[in-house]
Amino acid sequence: MRKIASQLEEQSRRKFLKSFGNSMAGLSLSGIFSGLQVFGAAPASSLINPLAPKPQNFAAKAKACIFLYMYGGPSQMDLFDYKPELQKNDGKEVNMEIRRGDLRKSKLLASKRKFNQHGDSGQWCSDAIPNIAKHMDKLAVIKSLYMDSFAHGSANLQMNCGRILQGHPSLGAWIAHGLGTTNPNLPGFVVMLDARGGPIPGAANWASGYMPAAYQGTILRSKGNPILNLNPRSMITHSMQGDKINAINAFNKMHLNGKESYSELSARIASYDLAYQLHTSAPEALDISSEDEKTKKLYGLHMGKGEHNLSIPTSHFGRQCLIARRLIEKGVRFVQLYSGGGHQQQNWDAHNGAEENLSIHCPEIDVPVSGLLEDLDRRGMLEETLVVWGGEFGRQPVSQGNNGGRDHNPKGFSYFLAGGGVRAGTSYGETDPLGHEAAVNKHHVRDLHATILHLMGLDHESLTYHYGGLDQRLTGVVPAEVIRGVLA
Repeated sequence: MRKIASQLEEQSRRKFLKSFGNSMAGLSLSGIFSGLQVFGAAPASSLINPLAPKPQNFAAKAKACIFLYMYGGPSQMDLFDYKPELQKNDGKEVNMEIRRGDLRKSKLLASKRKFNQHGDSGQWCSDAIPNIAKHMDKLAVIKSLYMDSFAHGSANLQMNCGRILQGHPSLGAWIAHGLGTTNPNLPGFVVMLDARGGPIPGAANWASGYMPAAYQGTILRSKGNPILNLNPRSMITHSMQGDKINAINAFNKMHLNGKESYSELSARIASYDLAYQLHTSAPEALDISSEDEKTKKLYGLHMGKGEHNLSIPTSHFGRQCLIARRLIEKGVRFVQLYSGGGHQQQNWDAHNGAEENLSIHCPEIDVPVSGLLEDLDRRGMLEETLVVWGGEFGRQPVSQGNNGGRDHNPKGFSYFLAGGGVRAGTSYGETDPLGHEAAVNKHHVRDLHATILHLMGLDHESLTYHYGGLDQRLTGVVPAEVIRGVLA
């Protein structure tokens, strides 16, 4: 009996130690591996396709988002933020913070553009974008945003990913994580770049960070082969390629058994399937030959290059806007279009002349953005589509050098929202009388992110991803709030 009791005690001790060891390992490894908690992982069926459709956290009108990103930082006081005091005091010398903690004597630079109030809402807009001005009754213009960085690289990251450091998922990746996609044959998150190049710091702006690779942005080209290296160079047919993918995924699914918490593997399986489908789905989505001539003209596809040697044809951004509409029609959740590439005057970075910069870029986007808003509206799609317009920061109300340039300004800048769930015809917040710093209803960009997620039916506090021992959020650990004043 003593021997039996001793054996039972030993077994009980071993069972306890094994259970305790597994528990401690789970606690420690949950901070190393990404995704769901390691030993309480979701079943394999929920991990096979990370982009499977998911319900909204709460009912919301917007089902998709088109983010029109003006890389370089558009000048708010030359477009939407009319400042009579700045106009009256043109050329006066003031002490103003140009870079963090750097107070300089500078001369105020009034806008050379003519401002008018438009529509029933009476919102101000300049003559730099006369076609967008026709849609002011559709827009909610936020004039009191601010962020943390004066530099393009970290500012782009903060605007796109919520942090000033690389390695975090982008807004589009968070939306893909939260909602998935309704079309398994297309990516959930698509990016299209300017013909002059991409933004600083490149792919980090549309990365999935520590989340599955399936959530990262897929770059599509609006002309030619939509995705580089998509088609095999050998004599392998589409059918043969399909058989190959099926065989690879069959082995992958066998390998996945018992490794359900390893999200990279399930994402890879989904990516093989998606890559195969993209052979036909991507070219079809980008084929605008079925669009009538009236629609093509609406987006400016008939328009050529502007007068400035740094400008590109209006048809480039127009084609991208039209494709963006086609993509969301087909179930893509998030489409981001970049206007501006390269350096300084090749994008919205107006160091070498604000007026010259506007003359380069405003004609490139004015008709296409106007066409997109009108086309979505007439098709009944605007109610379910959130349109976002803006860049990484704004510009200073003082002259930089002797050429009428404007330096970076993260302390006060403008964005506009339109479509699903947005209070149309709204001017929200104010900068100070000179347009330098957010003064009334100030909101950090984390509040803008919280608002975009809210309009998409996602709660910014509950939309999390477990990584590094923390439930990570797009808005981070600093409290964020939805900008209620722009909600319908």
